[in-house]
Amino acid sequence: MNPPSPAPATEVSTPGAPPEKGVRRARRQRQVRELGVLLAVVVLIVTTWMHNPGFLSPQGVRDLFLGATVLSVLAVGQALVLITKNVDLSVGSVMGLSAFGTGVLFVTFPGLPVPVAMAAGVGIGVLCGLANGLLVTTVQVPALVVTLGTLYAYRGLGHWWADGGQINAHDMPDAFLYLGRVSVLGVPLPAAIAALVIVVVGFYLARYRSGRELYAIGSNVEAARLSGIPVGSRVMTAFVVNGALAGLAGVLFAARYGTVDSTVGFGMELQVVAAAVVGGVAIAGGVGTVYGAALGAILLTTITAALPIWQINQFWHQAVVGALILAAISLDRLLSLRTARKLRGGGARGA
Repeated sequence: MNPPSPAPATEVSTPGAPPEKGVRRARRQRQVRELGVLLAVVVLIVTTWMHNPGFLSPQGVRDLFLGATVLSVLAVGQALVLITKNVDLSVGSVMGLSAFGTGVLFVTFPGLPVPVAMAAGVGIGVLCGLANGLLVTTVQVPALVVTLGTLYAYRGLGHWWADGGQINAHDMPDAFLYLGRVSVLGVPLPAAIAALVIVVVGFYLARYRSGRELYAIGSNVEAARLSGIPVGSRVMTAFVVNGALAGLAGVLFAARYGTVDSTVGFGMELQVVAAAVVGGVAIAGGVGTVYGAALGAILLTTITAALPIWQINQFWHQAVVGALILAAISLDRLLSLRTARKLRGGGARGA
């Protein structure tokens, strides 16, 4: 008697998982969104250059690069946190604390090697991000509440540390300040560092399982937990990396400007969240890329640089940023509803 032939293989689908067509559609929507932001940047730069050719002079281009550097690094870190359906409002305070801490090290230890001081500045950010992550994951307090509290706590620590003082360029070694002036293939070194950060983090999110798990957590944290994803450690990692990048932003700020005090980074948190959201990172979590966040940072920086050339009051910068945030959130909501309807329709037809 011949053994029964094996049953034909059937495709196993996970309940609630979106079809591959839906995933591809969502990916195309994100790409179109990022291309739209890129187009807006190009149009703004070209029209401003036509209005005033000096806008794209060698010094003008350098200023655009440097202006977007700090905000882009901060936006990349914020994107990691937002993707997990959290938010970090303390990044501006962490950046200021790291910048001032780096300057203090140079004053306290005049012969300290530059890489050591830079690593210490990043380390300050890591510690702050670790504290945020621990409070969010262990105490189970919403990230909005936790980081609103640490925003003021870190800022207060910075004011206490500075005690009204200021660290100037002559207090820092020339080798450190040179980092803010040197260029690599025509690109300022801080901007090159920011580009490297964007590429590395973007590659991690796209190619590594732990990076893709951040999206799963932001999309549905309970489903992610049931599927075996270590939610707590992944969220903790996002906050720590975000803190490290805020520390790096503080170091780059100190190298570029050479003058730091307790007000560095004041108000940056809202610009950082705005850059990420405008670049397509959903405030509801689970959607977006660091490339889009960086494009959002470049757009906001370009708007800031272009307004004086158009002789527009800087007050309108805040109004424009607010309008862009509202438009981005509204667009995210419309796209998510549209995608959900198409997925339900496809499921109904396939039933």
